[in-house]
Amino acid sequence: MPKPVSDHEPDAASRPDPAITEALRLLGKRRLALAIHDSCLPGLPGDDIGRGALYSRGALEFLAFIRGLGFDTIQLGPLGQTPRDDPSPYNATVFSRNILNLDLRGLAAAGEGAGLLDPGALERRVRDAPCGDGSRSVHGHAFDAGQGMLEEIHRNFAAARHRGDPRALKLDAELRLFSGRNRGWLQPEALYHVLRRHHGGRHHRDWPVTDADCPDAALYQHGGEREGACRSRREALFAAHRDALECYRLGQFLVQRQHALFHAEAKGLGLRLYGDLQVGLSGCDEWVRGGLLLADYRMGAPPSRTNREGQPWGYGVYDPDQYLEADGAPGPVLRFLHARVEKMLEELDGLRIDHPHGFVCPWVYRADDPDPYHAVQHGARLFSSPQLVDHPDLGRFAIAKVEQLDQAVPRYADGWVRWLRPDQVGRYALLLDTVVSVVREHGGSSEDIPCEVLSTLPYPVASAIRRQGLGRFRVTQKADLFNRDDVYRSENAEARDWIMVGTHDTPPIWHLARQWVEDGDRARQEADELAARLVPPPERERFARELAGDRNKLVHAKWADVFASPAEQVMVFFADLLGQEQIYNRAGVVDAENWTLRVPRDYATAFPRAAARGEALNLHCVLALALQGRGRDFAHLHWELIQRLRQQAGWWFAG
Repeated sequence: MPKPVSDHEPDAASRPDPAITEALRLLGKRRLALAIHDSCLPGLPGDDIGRGALYSRGALEFLAFIRGLGFDTIQLGPLGQTPRDDPSPYNATVFSRNILNLDLRGLAAAGEGAGLLDPGALERRVRDAPCGDGSRSVHGHAFDAGQGMLEEIHRNFAAARHRGDPRALKLDAELRLFSGRNRGWLQPEALYHVLRRHHGGRHHRDWPVTDADCPDAALYQHGGEREGACRSRREALFAAHRDALECYRLGQFLVQRQHALFHAEAKGLGLRLYGDLQVGLSGCDEWVRGGLLLADYRMGAPPSRTNREGQPWGYGVYDPDQYLEADGAPGPVLRFLHARVEKMLEELDGLRIDHPHGFVCPWVYRADDPDPYHAVQHGARLFSSPQLVDHPDLGRFAIAKVEQLDQAVPRYADGWVRWLRPDQVGRYALLLDTVVSVVREHGGSSEDIPCEVLSTLPYPVASAIRRQGLGRFRVTQKADLFNRDDVYRSENAEARDWIMVGTHDTPPIWHLARQWVEDGDRARQEADELAARLVPPPERERFARELAGDRNKLVHAKWADVFASPAEQVMVFFADLLGQEQIYNRAGVVDAENWTLRVPRDYATAFPRAAARGEALNLHCVLALALQGRGRDFAHLHWELIQRLRQQAGWWFAG
């Protein structure tokens, strides 16, 4: 791992240009976040096993580079452990962290890693990694390599401990303390991963029945008369797999230790780290905590303007009967969520709420329907279905009453629930309020809670986020150019919102803008809209023609519109920063290339050259345009700063 931040000061390359900082201040921007998932981070040639590693030197160098561009926040994805056959971070564990983020080079160093990993073994794994130039992650290979090296680390640790090596004995004491403090989640999750490997890496729903009284797939889901048998079975498995379980615990301990150092480094650079509170639970979490979930329903996304078929995610649904105890105290579900968010806020500075609808009023569908798409298209809102013929079981969970519904619209429509009393809003908001309260207990504010509300905002969700002062996402590439009231239009943003051109689920703006220019009509429509917002009337026709025929200028004007908007928080997905056209994730589609895009290793030299040509995001150019877009009087008052930005931007203003 890198040295603690207290041992050095950030170098000049990691300090933003004062002109960028001043422009952001004048535009009222309180956060400028780069969104990037851990697997996308660049590696160095000597430690890249096929995916990004958050705690590696390569990742830290990239963060310092990003800070130097003017960003003050890094929006990470979920950091949990993913299975070998699924690289999606949104199917990761919520307590266990991903061992593939370990700084392996540090563990191979005699001083920092106490010789836990043979440098030769790391070199062989790196040499064998089929990742070419590092622009795509190779999840399966990285998973095998990471697991193999963790097992070697554990063997070396156990051997050193047996010899009485003082460093190993110290590590053993620290590991025991960590394991004791985190026993509640660590012990069962370790057992799950050991059993999953034993059963060929399959999801626990597909494990064979080895014991009729207490099958492996349900070791933590039986109560009553079967609980004694299951407890005995668990104890037997703990004894039989003692070494493998300790290996898992050691991996989690090393991840926690390295994360603490990495977080300190990020703070030293002036960067906040935000996590991602994914709405779904992993297979591991369902196995350990299945008793918190409804047996007959799954969570998904209903049909929407961007996905008309809906998305049957298959996630478990929290049992509303377990939100609260009979006396109104937090019940098992709220206690679990509180512990989950508490752990995140011990490690990070804020969190993105993934699909907040799922925490307020999830769209649910029958688990026993053999066609999941049919099921999700005919689903219902968990708390807004008081009297549905096809979902009679949901009636007892209903918060909204029949007279509060507009049954002339589809049940997934934003206007299905027309009004609510304040006490009803409070009941809808129980989970969301819990999340926000933990963030505030840790010194955070609403600015530290990006809330992923996209095209749909049902009345209960809108009411729940409004009472906490949270904003929504404004994704401008999705804006309807012919509807002035469209939620994605920049002029409709509010100060509390997060605004962006795209997300990890949308095509990069560089890809879209190329299509728009080739199409012609769409480029002209976009150009006319942008000209109307960014330049005074006498210049609009010329400016629009300029944009419509030049992809790079169109992209930069699109970003200038974002920075000129009323929203005080801006988020940039890494592909949109770097000028990449490859799609990171095709939402709702199974694609072998999903979740594999990475930052190229040569970013430090390639990006400045591309930005100077307008082929990657040139922030000096964007901010100059945004300041001018605030009007003639504003631009005149700050003309000296605009000129400095234009000079630094070059390219567009060079002539």
